[in-house]
Amino acid sequence: MKIIGSAANLANLLPTGTVLAFEALIPSFSNNGECHPANKVLSISMIIICVLICLISSFTDSFIYNGKFYYGIITRAGMHILNPRENVIAPSTQDYRIKPIDFFHAFVSLTLFMILALTNLNVENCFFPDASEDLNQIIINLPLGAGVLASFLFTIFPTTRRGIGYSWEPELKRHGTSETGVLAVGAEAEAKASTQQLFHNAFCY
Repeated sequence: MKIIGSAANLANLLPTGTVLAFEALIPSFSNNGECHPANKVLSISMIIICVLICLISSFTDSFIYNGKFYYGIITRAGMHILNPRENVIAPSTQDYRIKPIDFFHAFVSLTLFMILALTNLNVENCFFPDASEDLNQIIINLPLGAGVLASFLFTIFPTTRRGIGYSWEPELKRHGTSETGVLAVGAEAEAKASTQQLFHNAFCY
């Protein structure tokens, strides 16, 4: 069941949002591949910003307290809430502390994004205008292979994070909130999604 759930959430696991934003902006930033020095700076800056967004979103999680959504960044000590409100108690369970699987998902997501970004036609024409035929073949085929491999890894090694972009509505309808007002996202919680992180729908993830 976990594998089935993971497959259903691949759009949230892969850096989808980041890639979509990058694909929308890079033609303008790179002058459609006909780069001047300023366009190269803009393109590199765009790649760096997307990488940071993708990385940070890989370490986000969420919970519901008294019917309101709260997002946070997971750390070794627990969750740091990004949108705090008065009298909000952040869950302090082990599930909200950073784990090795979070680093694994971040690494795979970042690697996939970098492959997709560097093999973009505009980026290729901007930075590798005289690419050999062998390099062109790699650029054409690498994104597909990398996407399939990343999807496979996310399916086999799921995570329970519900970062930015996930919807809690199905769980709220089925379970409501607990006695403390908190709907948990722990590995043992029945209401949790079986996986996290192409982009978390709103950036990466």
